[in-house]
Amino acid sequence: MNTVTPKVLPATPSATNPPLLIGDLLDSGVRMAGDNPIVYRDLSRHSYRRFRERVHQLAHLLTAQGVRAGDVVAVLDWDSHRYLEAFFAVPMLGAVLHTVNVRLAPEQIHYTMEHAEDDFVLVHEDFVPLLEPLAERLPRIRGYLLCQDAPRPLESPLPLVGEYEALLAEQPGHYDFPTFDENAVATLFYTTGTTGNPKGVFFTHRQLVLHTLGEASTFQSPGFALLNRDKVYMPITPMFHVHAWGVPYTATLMGATQVYPGRYEPEMLVKLLVEERVDFSHCVPTLLNMVVAAEPIRSGRVDLTGWKVLVGGSPLTQPLARKAWELGIDTRSAYGMSETCPLLTADILPRDIDQADFETQLPWRCKAGVAVPLVRLQVVDESGTPLPQDGESVGEVRVRAPWLTQGYYKEQARSEELWRDGWLHTGDVAALDERGFLQIRDRIKDVIKTGGEWISSLDLENLIGQFPGIDEVAVIGVPDDQWGERPAALAVASDLNNPPDVEALKAFLTGFVEQGKINRWAIPSFIRFVDEIPKTSVGKLDKKRIRQEV
Repeated sequence: MNTVTPKVLPATPSATNPPLLIGDLLDSGVRMAGDNPIVYRDLSRHSYRRFRERVHQLAHLLTAQGVRAGDVVAVLDWDSHRYLEAFFAVPMLGAVLHTVNVRLAPEQIHYTMEHAEDDFVLVHEDFVPLLEPLAERLPRIRGYLLCQDAPRPLESPLPLVGEYEALLAEQPGHYDFPTFDENAVATLFYTTGTTGNPKGVFFTHRQLVLHTLGEASTFQSPGFALLNRDKVYMPITPMFHVHAWGVPYTATLMGATQVYPGRYEPEMLVKLLVEERVDFSHCVPTLLNMVVAAEPIRSGRVDLTGWKVLVGGSPLTQPLARKAWELGIDTRSAYGMSETCPLLTADILPRDIDQADFETQLPWRCKAGVAVPLVRLQVVDESGTPLPQDGESVGEVRVRAPWLTQGYYKEQARSEELWRDGWLHTGDVAALDERGFLQIRDRIKDVIKTGGEWISSLDLENLIGQFPGIDEVAVIGVPDDQWGERPAALAVASDLNNPPDVEALKAFLTGFVEQGKINRWAIPSFIRFVDEIPKTSVGKLDKKRIRQEV
């Protein structure tokens, strides 16, 4: 790496250089749109000004319970106004917010809470039974703050210090938050892999503020305008998962109306989408597929025209994007991972494509897009040499950006592997084209090698998904004595009682062989229709479990 010695001028002695802290995002939102509402289901609605006051009250509440700078505060809640308040109050105290993945197995939840060294817990009453048998093995935790949607008596062996709203109401409306180093850790959460225990991923105030600014810039790009002060935002990505992709921080910075649906119930999601006139959401493909398959939407009884949905976590397929478009839903893609905060790329369409019709745009909408501001991205071969941007040369994606996690919490060996050669290695296989558009081809661990040839499971899923009567598909490699591996597919039919004919599906895929889109050995040897395909805790296809079941 080249190094230089540029000119650095001394600062004026009385000048200040304020640190980048999360609290500044909140103050910006109040200035931008103090009267815009924060909505929770059909139960709560208050302004940004009241939101800020509640953050200050929560800080007083936590301080009264002994929470200090450096402590770790865990949250187990559905997506709510309370969770949003914790996004700010906990880090603004100088404490660390641990967003617990409530969809993990109980033993994994215990591992993450013990490994994170949680000191205090905010817990929704739905998760109290989950924590009760774990409490004795978490002796460090000093207390549990109960979160309820409606007050009611609750008996529990957990050392509950009281109920959120009742204690909040007793607190002053202003807290004198401290100023501290912007490199202080603000958040911590755990991501699961194919083997071993979940890995702790952490981010600093500086990283989160810079990610928020980068995301805000991206969301207002020409041809990709998703969010501003006058839009209504509702996440359909759990707030425990990479801070709901960081969008609550971005929405707060902009002053956008925010709607939180609580537990993801189809009826409530549709009700809020319609009644609150939601403009923008984000989710993984499987959840979007659930929405477009819902009877009120497919039948036309509910009109979602104009709803923009950013799809990530897994690639958006053309069949799903087309289904959504036919219902008036405008889908776009973005790419990132837990370790990257997460935003790395977004499909901000080139001007000529943005002005074209939908069918011309479709393949571009389903690409991962171009690197967003401040992100450096390369596709490299096994030796680390960057590959040509020809749209065909395939290698691993590696990145640099100011908001990437600097390592796994208390995991030195894994951290070094993640950051080998001074680049964060994503483990994703992709190609870059001449315009800088990234096309994810697969996870390294999911690429299928048959007879010495590589097959992309994602490409096959996209082609199989175009067959009429198929709502969802997963392709994996299964061991084969002759070829090493062979592709196998699980699919969910639109009509579970009348799935498509497997031989007709194979004949359909043969058509792509004749068109030169795939080789004949890419046609799966095994195709089975199932009622449901296993998912991970964040709604992605769980290929580890799928391999065990095929």
